Amino acid sequence: MSSATVSNALSGKGRVSAAMAERVRRRADEIGFQPSMAARALKTGRSGILGLVMPDLSNPLFPKLAQSVEIAAKHAGYGVLIADSRGEASEQIDAIERLRQRGVDGIIIVPHRGTRPKVQSFPTALIHTPSDPFNTVSSDHAQGGRLAAQALLDLGHRQVLILGADRSSEVQRDRIAGMNAVLRGRAQSRILWDSDPADLLSDALRSGVTAVLTTSDLLALRVLSEAYQAEIRVPQDLSIIGFDDLPFGTVLRPALSTVTQDVGRIAGTAISHLQALIDDADAAPAPSAIPMTLTLRGSTAAAPSAPFQQGDPI
Repeated sequence: MSSATVSNALSGKGRVSAAMAERVRRRADEIGFQPSMAARALKTGRSGILGLVMPDLSNPLFPKLAQSVEIAAKHAGYGVLIADSRGEASEQIDAIERLRQRGVDGIIIVPHRGTRPKVQSFPTALIHTPSDPFNTVSSDHAQGGRLAAQALLDLGHRQVLILGADRSSEVQRDRIAGMNAVLRGRAQSRILWDSDPADLLSDALRSGVTAVLTTSDLLALRVLSEAYQAEIRVPQDLSIIGFDDLPFGTVLRPALSTVTQDVGRIAGTAISHLQALIDDADAAPAPSAIPMTLTLRGSTAAAPSAPFQQGDPI
């Protein structure tokens, strides 16, 4: 057979009969033939590899997203090279350039907080937040914040503390904006940030707050710890909702109520967007905002009839 016939049979392209294709595949299996990615790259001008730039793989949220991207890329016929910015904005810039020099066909970037990386004239997908004008696909973080806040209102909570991780994070700000949009005029709320003095959180928990909305499960874990130290019962005296549904949330006692991102759908959409750009630079799909879901577990309950005050019997 000609090399073209063999190539078409193995790739499923071209006009090759089913019987002929089966003969070629059977013989390829017999001799252990594997396509050469390097040879294919020389012929097509494409490497078949995508780059993925992550902000900090030590954050327990991001390995799950990286795995989802790798799975979606595999289904689309791509391999993935992962670069970790290690929490440094300057390292993010270097990581993008390293991947470009390695000849990847496109790059997916999960930006370091407070940055808006732009890669000119190169297929790029950004997983960030809908308020970023350069965003490609992300969770609808504000909608997730609205879900969490509405759940507390439905449980009767009217004294709510909002705890954020980092003022520079657009994702954090969007989540809090969604919370505030629901609570405004319907409950008393106050915002604290993780960078604020630690005693402010302790004082707030003792001041009659009946519920805490956090922008991450890691912050929710901190609130659980502070409540335990102050002998405040969860959820009898205080309800807590986190964000991102990290694995430890289900093994805590009480288990953590949380808002969940559909990382599989986000990853698949990012890969599809990147494929469209690789095939036609002018065919960029519209940005996507993926709805979030709320899971209520043991850390939330109806608001107490009388808010907890320091000194109440446990």
